[in-house]
Amino acid sequence: MSRQLRYLLPLAAFLLLAGLLYRGLSLDPKLVPSPLIGKSMPAFTLPRLQDPDATLSDSDLLGEVFVLNIWATWCIACRAEHDVLLELARSGAVDIYGLNYKDQRDSAKSWLQQLGNPYVANAFDADGRTGIDWGVYGAPETFVIDRQGIIRHKHIGPLTMEVLNEEILPLLAALKAET
Repeated sequence: MSRQLRYLLPLAAFLLLAGLLYRGLSLDPKLVPSPLIGKSMPAFTLPRLQDPDATLSDSDLLGEVFVLNIWATWCIACRAEHDVLLELARSGAVDIYGLNYKDQRDSAKSWLQQLGNPYVANAFDADGRTGIDWGVYGAPETFVIDRQGIIRHKHIGPLTMEVLNEEILPLLAALKAET
């Protein structure tokens, strides 16, 4: 092997790795594609947040277009999006269900009482196993599910009015127009 080639190979490998690292750092983590888009929502049966003797399951939600919001009291971004969820609930555009993720029941109930409750019902996922089935990376995350229980959209991070108006509401309108 020539002397020049011996020095050029490590330099080329370094430049290739540096290019891959630069590309990776420029990606938006909120655009992580979900492998669940276009698939049925995961099966679950969990106790309800407000009433641990009652349950909420995937089969309870079939037949309607709805939004599932993953949230927790320890999540700062969840508090930031809460007013947007309240506005969406007030609009009557869609039923919002919550998945309270890795939280304390009393804290979550108190939080909703203080800030307002945009949810039709909340499932209580104390250990986070159901969240894992949904492919949750962290809270907040929001899913749009159609009447057949097919996941049509996933938004990672807090909802904003811009996201609501540009992504969520148009999709909801289209899904509700389907027969």
